Amino acid sequence: MDRQAELAVVVGATGAFGKAMVDRLAAAGLGVVAVARSVDSLAALRDRVPGLVACAADIADDAAIEAIAAAVDRPVRMVVHGPGVAVAGGILTAPTGSMVDAVNIKVGGLLRLTRAVDGRLAAGSRIVAIGGHYGFEPTAYAASAGVANAALANVVRQLSLAYGPRGVTAHLIAPGPADTERLRRVAADRAALRGISVDEVMAGMLAESSIGRFTTPEQVAWAVSILLAPEADAMTGSSLMLDSGRRRGLP
Repeated sequence: MDRQAELAVVVGATGAFGKAMVDRLAAAGLGVVAVARSVDSLAALRDRVPGLVACAADIADDAAIEAIAAAVDRPVRMVVHGPGVAVAGGILTAPTGSMVDAVNIKVGGLLRLTRAVDGRLAAGSRIVAIGGHYGFEPTAYAASAGVANAALANVVRQLSLAYGPRGVTAHLIAPGPADTERLRRVAADRAALRGISVDEVMAGMLAESSIGRFTTPEQVAWAVSILLAPEADAMTGSSLMLDSGRRRGLP
């Protein structure tokens, strides 16, 4: 297999969203550097995506900068920062440490990623952060995710200003809840607290959507892939909402 001329670096590559994004970016002709903490999960991903470069690193730690930089040996067309954070309850009950951890993973992680690849970015490169819609539409049960994703939106705008003179653009994609194993675990926790079934919790989440649907990992991967188009230059610093009609506020 010929080595692709440009790379996509995906953090959180072994999750439901990450796998879909890896598939889409590889299909677009990019070499993929997959970043995750689990060596075993990365090995499984590498087995099904020919040419994939596995990078075991914890994006919550500064050591990830050196690890990712060592795995990148070509121009970087796109970086995607998509790790998830724990859902640790509402603002009155969530441990303060969960807030700090979430911001470290979302904001600190994005900064570590960009610093790791900075020398490989060129005009037309994309910095993409995946941040849930709770950053724009706070909820009573996911305070840490809401705070971290709101901060992430601010950082994406700052990166768009800092990298703009180099022709590098920065983008935020904000999906709504997706029907994944992770969401099912969150629903099970909420169901236990409220004394109802998981199906009832899931039905309530669906009712929050104007079209009665969850966002899918494939839809998020599609949104990531369209940012490869040169026309996406005009979107730098902005947020692409994939929340299936959950946001109520303006703008």
